[in-house]
Amino acid sequence: MQRLILFGACCVLWLAATSQALESVFGAYNLELEFPSPQERERAIKEGLYDPGSVIPIDVDVYYKHGDATPSIFVTIPRFAKGVPYSLAYVTNEMRPNGTLLQAYPSYEWHRSHGADCNGLTSVYRTQIDECGRMWILDSGEIDFIQHCPPQLYAIDLESGKVVHQYKMPKRLYKEGVSRFVTPTVELDSQNCDVGFVYMADSIGHGIVVYDVAAQKSWRIENKFTYPHPDFGTFTIAGESFQLWDGTVSTTLTPHGLGGRRMMYFHSLSSDWQMAIPLDVVNNGSNWRLNDVSAALDQFQVLGKRGSQCVGTAMSESGFLICGLVQPASILAWNTRTAYSHQSLVMLVEDEQRLQFASGLKIVRNHQGKEELWVLSNRLQKAFGAGLDFKEINFRIQKCGVEELLGGRPCY
Repeated sequence: MQRLILFGACCVLWLAATSQALESVFGAYNLELEFPSPQERERAIKEGLYDPGSVIPIDVDVYYKHGDATPSIFVTIPRFAKGVPYSLAYVTNEMRPNGTLLQAYPSYEWHRSHGADCNGLTSVYRTQIDECGRMWILDSGEIDFIQHCPPQLYAIDLESGKVVHQYKMPKRLYKEGVSRFVTPTVELDSQNCDVGFVYMADSIGHGIVVYDVAAQKSWRIENKFTYPHPDFGTFTIAGESFQLWDGTVSTTLTPHGLGGRRMMYFHSLSSDWQMAIPLDVVNNGSNWRLNDVSAALDQFQVLGKRGSQCVGTAMSESGFLICGLVQPASILAWNTRTAYSHQSLVMLVEDEQRLQFASGLKIVRNHQGKEELWVLSNRLQKAFGAGLDFKEINFRIQKCGVEELLGGRPCY
């Protein structure tokens, strides 16, 4: 049965399956972190490098190895503040009182310097594992807006654990002490595993950096469409409100094989606008002059408005753009081959308890080759407000088959 959800006068959304629920994979009161030794844990606590209240996961990524039915699950833990021992981890099989134990990835040493060694990782918000088994890690290089290292991009082969690509961002493309690079999107030729471009969203610096991998060139896109909207700087979740002033937080691409002109879809976190621009325009570096906010402005399209903020997004192979809606706490889908309107925005799952700030969304292929949606939620309103209650489950990872989710069928 379907019902209507009305957001003011701007948007009407259809709830496709009121009884739909995602399958729970992981839940934690707070994150249990492994250290190389008890002595190292004590050192980190003593020096203020480990504060459990600062350890907030933002993203999830998943890798199915050679047909294995049990995937590797990774989470990012950005260094909003000093007390985060490591910023990228994987979920182990070991249970602890507060949840499953996490282990640093690629190793503890990669994170140990807290920005003193720019050959390691400083702060990671999101990653993307491509279809050829490489994890693309976007490192913001800053902790609490102190720029310790240039923003950089690593690609690690998950089979060998070796770094297969590294890019350090030129200083002209980021705003030191302001920029916060939060999401990489990889343009991949899945036939030969060549990566053409990587798009990096700068949410606080309000722009997108485009990296042409083959040409080893990069440029920045920034204009009024990559900025936040003043009406959407307040986030209210489960009755609690907090302020964020974030621009572009996510980019997704038209899948190969759908036909027509491919697009980049993007949105600012503190906005309800859904934006698009032709991908060939984005990929042509001659269109983008540094600090020119009018560059290719006529190519940007405001597709429509949601009436609420979206956080993480993912694109299915059939062209459904899926996002984590803030209010109500839910998973929203739009068929990109239709107009962005109330008739085509579908609320797949609404769960005010288990989908509080769905910041990490990924669509991956499982061991059977089927698409799955994975979602990480983190109750950010509490972390940025009165504080997390560690007697409650705060962090969740859930999943569902994309075909089942879009068809309104059970995830289990």
